[in-house]
Amino acid sequence: MRFSAHDTGLHSLKFLEAIVLMIITLATSIAIFQEVMFMVENRTVGLGDLLLLFIYLEVLHMVAIYLKSGQLPVRLPLYIAIVALARYLILDMKSMDFWQIMGVTLGVLLLAVSVLVIRFGHVRFPYEEYRLRLTDKPAEAKPGEKKS
Repeated sequence: MRFSAHDTGLHSLKFLEAIVLMIITLATSIAIFQEVMFMVENRTVGLGDLLLLFIYLEVLHMVAIYLKSGQLPVRLPLYIAIVALARYLILDMKSMDFWQIMGVTLGVLLLAVSVLVIRFGHVRFPYEEYRLRLTDKPAEAKPGEKKS
């Protein structure tokens, strides 16, 4: 069996992708361990610590979904950004002035609206392969469309 340059390039990229995903998983696992050790050493668990652990958990979840489906849902990084901004707001609120608080709050609101728009778009205008996965049968043609 002979491989073309195209096939070799694709296999190389898939291999590199797997290595980077393993690095992300390992680095996130180390960060989780370091955060837990920090909480144990200080003998306190703060809300900021818990939110940081949720951010790490979302990163691991994002890697798992990517490995399982080969696709990265756009919503997951948006969820991570919302939690990160909430964490920032909770931890630094005392040192922020009114406009900084309003800016971070507006950022959370814009991200939340973005998630809603994306969800609406996926439900209202699903991808053909997604619709096929959900129903396990080809989508019926709309009136005026030709069946292929």
